[in-house]
Amino acid sequence: TLLLGKDYTNELNLDDGSKSPSKSSSSSSITPENASSAGEDNALSLLQTLVHLLKCNVGTGLLGLPLAIKNAGLLVGPISLLAIGILTVHCMVILLNCAHHLSQRLQTTFVNYGEATMYSLETCPNPWLRSHSVWGRYTVSFLLIITQLGFCSVYFMFMADNLQQIVEEVHVTSNTCQPRKFLVLTPILDIRIYMLTILPFLIMLVFIRNLKVLSVFSTMANITTLGSMILIFEYIIQDIPDPSNLPLMANWKTFLLFFGTAIFTFEGVGMVLPLKNQMKNPQHFPLVLYLGMSLVIFLYTCLGVLGYMKFGSDTQASITLNLPNCWLYQSVKLLYSVGIFFTYALQFHVPAEIIIPFAISQVSESWALFVDLSVRTALVCLTCVSAILIPRLDLVISLVGSVCSSALALIIPPLLEIITFYSEDISYATIAKDIMISILGLLGCIFGTYQALYELTQPINHSMANSTGVYAS
Repeated sequence: TLLLGKDYTNELNLDDGSKSPSKSSSSSSITPENASSAGEDNALSLLQTLVHLLKCNVGTGLLGLPLAIKNAGLLVGPISLLAIGILTVHCMVILLNCAHHLSQRLQTTFVNYGEATMYSLETCPNPWLRSHSVWGRYTVSFLLIITQLGFCSVYFMFMADNLQQIVEEVHVTSNTCQPRKFLVLTPILDIRIYMLTILPFLIMLVFIRNLKVLSVFSTMANITTLGSMILIFEYIIQDIPDPSNLPLMANWKTFLLFFGTAIFTFEGVGMVLPLKNQMKNPQHFPLVLYLGMSLVIFLYTCLGVLGYMKFGSDTQASITLNLPNCWLYQSVKLLYSVGIFFTYALQFHVPAEIIIPFAISQVSESWALFVDLSVRTALVCLTCVSAILIPRLDLVISLVGSVCSSALALIIPPLLEIITFYSEDISYATIAKDIMISILGLLGCIFGTYQALYELTQPINHSMANSTGVYAS
């Protein structure tokens, strides 16, 4: 997801552009100024591009998929997940085609998502849209900022949830790994206390502005995430209960929450342009895209379905909260949380590099460093306050997915295709298809946002909330 905004700054790197805690430590730059002139030595091979694509799609949203499948049903969930995945990949291809066409029309080697939107509007038939084309780029930038800060808020909640469970169960953690039993308990400390505990450490982390230093954290996140995922899959495939008592189709209201979570997880449409541009052989990128996203959809479906079958009605907002209370799986939560902690700085880098230069330009040079650090501190505090005000991991994931991810992944690309090719005899079938996809994304955005906001206004049922205090061994 972060790759969506990489092209708005002069310092961002491909490896820091995923929404995943698993980032590469490559240092190849994909900025607009040098994206087209990446040397052969720095260009990505087919395998490297595939690895980047996979890394960019594995994050906290993945861990919420078992609850998403629960919200949709054991049959409807996987089918809907597959459909959303196919639509998302199709929109990625649309964006690639539009960017390629616009770069040829403008005789430039590379355009990013925001530029593609702006340049497309400049040539559309509507005079008002042409005169306001720059707002296309502003809109993409705004959605990017909101999405990235939303991810950071989700990270706050994820780390706090897992830290609470680890700390408050340390006195009963054993060497024997037994399945958790459902039991309503009162947490010793409120989840918000854990968020405030994490806050100063994250503020210090985001003060690191050197991406070469951050790349070390990126490598650590790679290792911890890979180890965690292996252990999670190793557990959920063991002794799966009979799924015959699980509903094949859930209530339509909870399905709206499923939509937000699913699109949050799949939202990576903006990464395709920088990845393609960095390849040694860009003409092979469609093969990488289809292969990589097929693996991603398979991984998502397996984790979502197996996780729901394993934990049933007790499925939590993050599958890590369902893991047994033994040292082995407590270490999984700790490892994944460490990966998410370091990923926070990488996710934070994109909105910071869009906002901070503007803020610094408003003051004298002597105040530049103070303003820089103040804005970073304020943005981290903003994500913390958001997490404190809405301490529901599942609902915030659904809300961010419904509001911003659906626009970036499903609504804008089809409209972009219509505007870009309208003057070049685009078929009515293609126009109809694009309008249907955009309407689907818009409906999901409206109703998913409504349902998530409605759920947030309801009293928290401690047996259903993502609080870690609802389970005991």
